[in-house]
Order: sequence, then structure tokens, then C-alpha cells
Amino acid sequence: MSEVIRIRELSREYRMGEERILALRTVTLDVRRNEYVAIMGPSGSGKSTMMNLLGCLDTPTGGEYWLNGQEVSRLTDDELARVRNREIGFVFQTFNLLPRATALHNVELPLVYAGARVRERRERAVAALERVGLANRLEHRPNALSGGQRQRVAIARALVNDPSILLADEPTGNLDSATSEEIMRVFGDLHAGGQTVIMVTHEPDIAAHAERVVVLRDGRVESDQLTRGAAA
Repeated sequence: MSEVIRIRELSREYRMGEERILALRTVTLDVRRNEYVAIMGPSGSGKSTMMNLLGCLDTPTGGEYWLNGQEVSRLTDDELARVRNREIGFVFQTFNLLPRATALHNVELPLVYAGARVRERRERAVAALERVGLANRLEHRPNALSGGQRQRVAIARALVNDPSILLADEPTGNLDSATSEEIMRVFGDLHAGGQTVIMVTHEPDIAAHAERVVVLRDGRVESDQLTRGAAA
């Protein structure tokens, strides 16, 4: 199967008292392996809901979501947690690093939770940090790193379990424009190396780095287009 993500008629409804809010309305979408997709949309468009569903942090009220050949839209919370740990690497704008832990230990953490042996943890964490250009910062703590370096540590942590998809939520939201470009180069290199990347952003210049841009509006897909930089 060439699709790593297959969504059919996906919906998410919330209730606030007597009010019924349709955050996502029968969305159908495929993402192929090694695609680089940006999801955009104004506030209230459904992009945060889409991110939560794609990341198995929430379950839909209708439709189907298949991730890497498994239907995850009907799994229990415990089953979803196992899928998240195995299939999805998360990158957030706030980095979410442990301030007293070294870069190496921050990246090792998902492997600690997975029960990996000490030697394996270190080897895989070092390899992940090398992928993002931080081989010379293994023992540095977050307060000794720049904002761009901290985000690269967070990206390495997301990669260490070799996930099917890398899911980035406003990954440059806390960074200046020069550092944002630095981080986008990292994502571009990862994509060139075969990683599937899905990024939620409200910034058109950041979305332009992706090869495909999906725009949501009022819970529906308004447009789905290849960018000028996408390969034919």
C-alpha cells in the first residue's frame, strides 16, 4: 500500500451544552509514504482537530482513519496509545524538553518508556541527533542551546522510534524567521531521506516548504494542491 494515511468521510463533533459543533465534516484524504504535506486554515477551520485525529490523540465521531494499514478510528484509548508510541513522532512549537536533562537523555526518553536496553537507547538517540545536525551537542542541556537547537532536539526525539509519520504542530511558532528557515531545512532533509512529514501551520511561507498544501475551512477541505517545488 502506497498510502501511509487513508481517511474516508472523517467527522468530529463536539457538544457544548445544547450546542452541537461540527469541527470536521466528512473529510476524505490520502497521504502517501514520503509525502511532505502542510495543513493550513484559519482559526476554527478544523486543522487542530485534524491534527489530534491524525496523531491518535482523539477519536472521530464518524468515518474511517487507516494508519499504515491499520484502522485506528475504532481503537480503544490504550490501543491508540500503543499506536502513537509506535507509528507517530510529534514535534510541537513549545519543544517540551526536560530542562535538567541533556539533549541525549531527552531524545532517549521514548525508548526508556518502550523498555529498550541502555546500549540500544544510546545508539539510537545518538543517531537521531546526528540526523538533525547535533552530534556535537549530546551532553548539552536545553538552557545551553539556542531555540533552533532545542527544536532540533525535539525533532530528534520524535524520530528516535522510527515513526511512520512525523507530525509537526506549528513547529516554528516560537522561532524567529532565520531560525524558522533553519528548522525547515531540517524537515526538508528528513523528507529527502524518506520520512513522511505532516505539518500544521498558519504561515504561508512555512507551508510553502512542503510539496503539498491542504487548506481546511469550516471543517472541510477547501483546496488540496501541489506546491511549485513539488516533484512532478
